[in-house]
Amino acid sequence: MKFGIIKERKNPPDRRVVFTPDELLRFKQQFPSAEIVVERSDIRVFKDEEYEKLGFELSDDLTDCDVLFGVKEVPMDALIPNKKYFFFSHTIKKQPYNRALLQAVLEKNIDLYDHETIVDSNNKRLIGFGRYAGNVGAYNGIRAFGIKYDLFHLPKAETLNGKDVLIEKLKRLTLPPIKVVLTGSGKAGMGTKEILDAMKMKQVSPQDFLTKKYDSAVYTQIEVGDYYKRLDGTEFVKSEFYKNPTDFTSDFEKYAQVADVFMAAHFYGNNAPYILTNDMLNAPKNNIKVVADISCDVDGPVACTIKASTIADPIFGYLPSEAKEVDMFHPGSIAVMSIDNLPCELPKDASEGFGEMFMKHVIPAFFNDDKEGILHRAQITDNGKLTERFSYLQDFVDQK
Repeated sequence: MKFGIIKERKNPPDRRVVFTPDELLRFKQQFPSAEIVVERSDIRVFKDEEYEKLGFELSDDLTDCDVLFGVKEVPMDALIPNKKYFFFSHTIKKQPYNRALLQAVLEKNIDLYDHETIVDSNNKRLIGFGRYAGNVGAYNGIRAFGIKYDLFHLPKAETLNGKDVLIEKLKRLTLPPIKVVLTGSGKAGMGTKEILDAMKMKQVSPQDFLTKKYDSAVYTQIEVGDYYKRLDGTEFVKSEFYKNPTDFTSDFEKYAQVADVFMAAHFYGNNAPYILTNDMLNAPKNNIKVVADISCDVDGPVACTIKASTIADPIFGYLPSEAKEVDMFHPGSIAVMSIDNLPCELPKDASEGFGEMFMKHVIPAFFNDDKEGILHRAQITDNGKLTERFSYLQDFVDQK
C-alpha cells in the first residue's frame, strides 16, 4: 500500500502536517512494507529536506498513491479521483460552506475519512488538535487582557517557537488579581488548564471562586452541572442534560458577575442552551472583560462570538448594549478572541502530537484488517455513496 503526505492548499496557509519526519520514520520502521511519498511543500513547518534526509521520496505527483493524508480541507480541483483521503472535511454537521466539497468527493469516487470521525467503539474521538487549541487559546486570552488594559504586550503565539516559549512568556508576567473561569474538561479544556497551571495561576473551587476575594490571579474550571440548571428547578443530572438539553437553561450568570476573563473550551451540542447570553453581558453586574472563545461556535452558546477572528487580527470588541462589533478599546466593549484555527499557531507541537495519535490509533488498522473497526467507523463515503453511518447526510448532499 502506498501512502502520500499531501501539501496543504487551503487559505490562509496551514503549516501543520499529519506526520513529522521523525514520526514518519517510525511509521516506516514499524511497517516496512508501506511505501511513503511526501508531496513537496513550501509552507509546511517541517522542510522538504528534513523528510528527504530520512530517506523519503519527495514528489509533486501523488496520483499513484492509495491513501492520502492531509490536515485541512482539500480544494475540490486538487482532489484525485478514486483515492482514500484523510482530512478535516467539516461536513459531518452539514456545514453549508462545504456541501460542494462533499458532493465533489462523491462524484470523484473518493473514500473520505474525516479526522473527527476517527473514534473508538464508544464513539470517543481518538484524533484531534484540541489540546493545542487550548494551549494557544489560554495564551491568547491572557494576551488579550494585557492589550485591552495596556498592562503588557505579549507577542503573537505564531511568532514563538512552541508551547514552552509561550509558558516562559506568561511566567514573566505580573498579573493583577483577576479571576478566570474555564468551561470544558475535554482535550481543549485540559489544554487550557495545562497553560494556566504552567504559568502558576492558582486553581480554586467553583464555590470559592464565587464567594472569595484573592490577592493574586486565580482560575476555576467548571463542568456542565455548574453552568446549566434544569428549567423546572429539580436536580441536575448530566445524562439527562445530554439526552434532553432543551429541558435546561444557563446558570452561568453568577460566574459572569465575578469573573474577569472567560475561557470557553467546552463542547457544544445541538439544541443546547446558551451559556453566556447577551442579557448577562449587558447586565449592570456583569464583570467579564475578556472572552477567549476557544471552542468558537459562531452564533452559538457565547453571545459575543458573533464571528471567528483570525490569527492576523485575533481580537475584536463586542458592545453588549447594541449586540455588535466595535473597536476593542471602546469603553463599553468586551474584548473577544475567537480564532477558529488556534492550533495553526503551534504548528510544530501540534504536528508532533497529531502524528503520535495517528500512529497509535489509525495506521495499525491498515495492517491488521481493521480489527478494531477504526477505519470502518471513520469512513464517510464508499464507492461514490455515503456509508450507512453517515447516511443522515444524504439530504444535505442532495441540495443544490
